Amino acid sequence: MNLTTENYITGLKKAYFDNDGKELWEHFETIKHGLAEKNIEELKKIYPEIPPALISLLEYVDGTYWREYAGEEITFFFLGSDMHEYPYYLLSSQEIIDNEHQASTYYSDYIQRQYEDVEVDDKITNTIENLKWLHFSDCMNNGGTSQLYIDFSPSPTGKVGQVVRYLHDPDELKVIADSFEEYLKQLIFNGYDFINEDILD
Repeated sequence: MNLTTENYITGLKKAYFDNDGKELWEHFETIKHGLAEKNIEELKKIYPEIPPALISLLEYVDGTYWREYAGEEITFFFLGSDMHEYPYYLLSSQEIIDNEHQASTYYSDYIQRQYEDVEVDDKITNTIENLKWLHFSDCMNNGGTSQLYIDFSPSPTGKVGQVVRYLHDPDELKVIADSFEEYLKQLIFNGYDFINEDILD
């Protein structure tokens, strides 16, 4: 397992245990499984630069967003963002594959800077041509408020593999980390603040 991913999961488990979520976590570990080899191959075909840390995360659990394991459909908070104390789900490998063109479909106007009142980070390209974003996470309200992407087609001031956070109302596209591993390290540094007793109730 990727070291950053291993450290992340270890800390996340502790955060669940520290916030009276031990039973939730243990049940999750009992039923979950990782992605199939064919999906690893498909992901690497679509996204040749997919971070090993994300593959490693999906090998541990193939999604936590209305995902069926052992005949049970689960929603399990697994990620966060710069929106402190706000939890996100990890999408499954199949959802990531199916959502290949989501960013260009839904955010083309924003990326092309067609609205002055929508903030778009300068590290994000302003052209739809050859746009390559990997959608890996939706926020707790089914993605209606926020979604997370890995950006493989940044502007000249951005970095390949940077993590972009979409926020709704007010709409915004912001780079929150230079890489997926840096993103996970930020969540570790912030003490998994998206996991607390109120959230887990």
